[in-house]
Amino acid sequence: MAKAKSAGEGPKKKKAKDAAKTKPAPKKRATKKAEHRGFDALAKMADHPLVADLLAVGAMAAVAAIAEQGFSSKEAGKKGGGSSRAVKAAGQAAAMAIGKRLITEFEAVKKDSKKA
Repeated sequence: MAKAKSAGEGPKKKKAKDAAKTKPAPKKRATKKAEHRGFDALAKMADHPLVADLLAVGAMAAVAAIAEQGFSSKEAGKKGGGSSRAVKAAGQAAAMAIGKRLITEFEAVKKDSKKA
């Protein structure tokens, strides 16, 4: 059976030591470093000569495709939608040129690794 509480027993008092404890401050998130890490990696990648070469190849192919589309649309007459076709052709030409350049680079690396 349950014990009857005596007059001396009551809620226990907290010790002064327990009352002095405070909660630890929440940890600050390292957002500034995390944000700059991605930017720094992107900046380093953009400084790489191969990336610069790929961008140049793609840009030249895109400009050539836009110029070609512009001249051919004048000859064919005005049908409308020429600019969207030119942009699409420019994107395709840039992608193909970048792809060809990457394949050339990978083949050169593969060839050099076989020699070693």
